[in-house]
Amino acid sequence: MKGLRVIELSEALNVDSSDLLAVCAILKCNASSRLSMLTFEECKKISDYYERNS
Repeated sequence: MKGLRVIELSEALNVDSSDLLAVCAILKCNASSRLSMLTFEECKKISDYYERNS
């Protein structure tokens, strides 16, 4: 398995997928839509971002 889709990660983190896409842009992750695949490394980076900024 490669990772998670943006929509799956947004559901897991309980955030809106459009907000998560904005965070992807900030962190320079390659995600352009809700169905974009994220690697596990990108998922970790995004999760850490939300932890630090919550």
